[in-house]
Amino acid sequence: MFLILKKKRKIIGNLFIKIFERYAKKIKNVKFLAQGTLYPDLIESKSVTGSQTSKIKSHHNVGGLPKKMNLKLVEPLKFLFKDEVRKLGLELNLSKEIISRHPFPGPGLAIRMPGIITNEKIKILKEADYYFIQALKDHGFYHKIWQAYAALLPVKTVGVMGDNRTYEYLCLLRAITSEDGMTADYYEFKKSFMQTISNKIVNSIRGINRVVYDVTSKPPSTIELE
Repeated sequence: MFLILKKKRKIIGNLFIKIFERYAKKIKNVKFLAQGTLYPDLIESKSVTGSQTSKIKSHHNVGGLPKKMNLKLVEPLKFLFKDEVRKLGLELNLSKEIISRHPFPGPGLAIRMPGIITNEKIKILKEADYYFIQALKDHGFYHKIWQAYAALLPVKTVGVMGDNRTYEYLCLLRAITSEDGMTADYYEFKKSFMQTISNKIVNSIRGINRVVYDVTSKPPSTIELE
């Protein structure tokens, strides 16, 4: 399974490079490339201290760019954690909407969809994620949570809709609190909210008939599934 995960991130990383190279050629007289790499990206992708730490993930923005590149790479935030970046944003008078926006993974929804990726599954997951995030905003939870998302697990379960049997995907919801992204704990919702969002997703999205909530901290888990 780990090899499959590593292969998926490698495919995404290679596609990132191809698209980058295609568009970079269209831009003239540019000397610098700026990336928003953060310190956790470096820590999880490789040892930054010289110690024999194991690689946790392969981030496409760490060592993933073409070796021969005419642009000079600029990563002004690469030794900062997310909470430090947000403090910097406050000093720069950026809007709360930008500063408090939840992190979104570089590989996108692909790592929130373990296993095979299909257009149908992407459509289902986009809808589930939209309903979850919108519910967080509507109920005043969004800015209390560090990161939240919906994931589509590669498992189908039996359900009942009206008088009919269903056999559809299982949706996992995750919401965590954290300071720097290196450690995290799950956000404890009231039962009424979980019932509301679960019913909304199952009744609104064809393709999901069961919703679960991830109550695992980091460590031992990571924030994203892959």
